[in-house]
Amino acid sequence: MKYALITGGSRGIGAAAARLMAGWGWGVAVGYERRQERAEALARELSGLGAPAMAVQADVADPAQVERMVDNVLEKFCQLDILVCAAGISHVGLISQIDGDEWRRLFAVNVDGVHHCCRAVLPHMLGRKSGSIVTVSSMWGQVGASCEAAYSATKGAVIAYTKALAKELGPSNIRVNCVAPGVISTEMNAHLSPSDLAALTEETPLGRIGTPEEAAAAIAFLASDKASFFTGQVLSPNGGMVI
Repeated sequence: MKYALITGGSRGIGAAAARLMAGWGWGVAVGYERRQERAEALARELSGLGAPAMAVQADVADPAQVERMVDNVLEKFCQLDILVCAAGISHVGLISQIDGDEWRRLFAVNVDGVHHCCRAVLPHMLGRKSGSIVTVSSMWGQVGASCEAAYSATKGAVIAYTKALAKELGPSNIRVNCVAPGVISTEMNAHLSPSDLAALTEETPLGRIGTPEEAAAAIAFLASDKASFFTGQVLSPNGGMVI
């Protein structure tokens, strides 16, 4: 049996990945920051599928909380094969409108959070000389988005971090890959107006918005042994908007 920790696992893409992995019989730790009731309800749902599951709290921007989260997972599961870094926040607005605190918080969660989680699991994975890490970026990290410069910068950093870490950890049989979704129907995109969604749908060659399950499928694939020769790669389920 494999065991996975999914940060940002209580909602959206993270929750969809948790359900998919639990359906495969994997143990899943649902990482969350504030949505305790939702995370615990999801853990109960996953346990009903016959796989071990738990909810674990941490603000990924705080390395001490991340260390505690990973310790709690290892205490229960005694093993951690997969880390999925799906926790993230967004910011939409002109670059002149983002203040210093917002900028720093965006990087603290989206970039530092990935780093803190990777560092926390690495002693265990290095000791076993085995593991799979999947980061979650965005297609805007590949090409940038107008009025999302700060968010795009954080997601571009995640891609660069993923590729560099893959080279560093490859000799230890630890794979590091990235999923960079396009426009997905999640709470993070709930601020989009119907006209915005219609425009984005029109720009997408497949003519629709993606689902959390479609992004989760890419995450689960990269985490699995089916992707055993994949490392340092970026899969972008985006309907063809970025090619």
